[in-house]
Amino acid sequence: MNFEDILNKWENSNSNKQEKIIKHTNVMETWLRNNEVFDKDKEIIPGNRAANAQERRRLKNKRPDAHIDIHGLTREEAWQELLPFFNNAKNNEMEKLLIIHGKGNHTSGEPVLKRLVMEFIEKCPYAGESGREKSAGGGEGATWVLLKKSK
Repeated sequence: MNFEDILNKWENSNSNKQEKIIKHTNVMETWLRNNEVFDKDKEIIPGNRAANAQERRRLKNKRPDAHIDIHGLTREEAWQELLPFFNNAKNNEMEKLLIIHGKGNHTSGEPVLKRLVMEFIEKCPYAGESGREKSAGGGEGATWVLLKKSK
């Protein structure tokens, strides 16, 4: 096999991989659209990129403006507690919230409330970036959420 044959084989192989990736991406995008899942954090924030990064660091490092403890509640009870908590926080122009949901030590399988919190954050239009709290603040049993600024 000469170099040209090897190059053609390699290009065809990569072309097929690219087609599979594109096909997979299209299938995934279609599923996300059909199930009304969208990337609410994909919005481009105008302004100075360095200033935006500095603001994000400030918000991530600040103490939460408010917290709620939902561990021990059922899924339905927790959801009903989160709704007014987020609405009140948004109305009072808070920037960062802390949700204490527990680690799920008493649950067989995946932690129920931890998953519920992530679902709530994804559906809440003014919830932005989120992450796990440092171990001193609850670790895997707590999630912080940055609220989007009003436009």
